[in-house]
Amino acid sequence: MTKYAKQILEIVQASRSHLTADQVFLQLREVYPKVALASVYNNLNRLCEEGLVRRVPVEGMPDRYDRMERHDHLVCKECGRLADVDLGDLTSQLEQAAGLSILSYDLKLVYLCEECRKKLQEKGM
Repeated sequence: MTKYAKQILEIVQASRSHLTADQVFLQLREVYPKVALASVYNNLNRLCEEGLVRRVPVEGMPDRYDRMERHDHLVCKECGRLADVDLGDLTSQLEQAAGLSILSYDLKLVYLCEECRKKLQEKGM
């Protein structure tokens, strides 16, 4: 594993804020000031392929990167804010409902965060 990949993995694992590649880049530059953004993307892709980092796509937003620990996400429909939610491991329930063996799943619950809900109420919606 390259020095960049190792540091990127540490950054993602230490974060609970679902960083974008640009945010990872800014943190990595604190340790390696000459790193290129392309190196961050390449290493994030490799870490995802190796199953060490999880890519969390949100429609209309840049991909976010997360630790591999089993958890699901709440996604605000309005602002795209991601929050972790622990619903436990639903694999056996999903397999029973689908009638298939499931390798993995990525559950995203769409909601309106408190800030967006307040903004919409203020607008009378």
